[in-house]
Amino acid sequence: MISRTLLTDFLLIAFLVALQVFVLNRITVSSEYTPVLYPVFVMFYPFFRNRYQFLALSFLLGLCIDAFLGTWGINAFATTAIAYFRTLIFRTSTDTTTDFFSFSSLQWPQFLLFILTSIFFHQLLVQFIEFFKLSRIFDILLNVLISSIISFIFIVLYALIFKIKQRI
Repeated sequence: MISRTLLTDFLLIAFLVALQVFVLNRITVSSEYTPVLYPVFVMFYPFFRNRYQFLALSFLLGLCIDAFLGTWGINAFATTAIAYFRTLIFRTSTDTTTDFFSFSSLQWPQFLLFILTSIFFHQLLVQFIEFFKLSRIFDILLNVLISSIISFIFIVLYALIFKIKQRI
């Protein structure tokens, strides 16, 4: 098991921001939908670490994305919100009632449901704040759905490549 320190967290944030801004934001589907990978930091952050440090790092990650994209705190809000509600999302999507959380003890359907729920919640917050108009509610929901599916594929590939389910 790889030991995570504050330095490795900062390096991971820098890597994810660079990957999102310089690579993934250049990939578009139908010239409208972009995959989002940076929330993996929030989703796969160890549960036993300091909660306040986790919230601060999640906010910093979103703020870095906002700084590059010029989105005025939308990503910082969405990333911090999924960090705050992550335990609740984990419990509801995996049907876990204990206080000990572990990805390695999950079945694959539960693990995938956790990822899908987290990314859908993140995309819903980002899209809703960015494009909020009641007249465009169906466009927003369609955009959230398609972006979540595309991001889900990239996040599952990331989890498989780095063997997240076995390591955490």
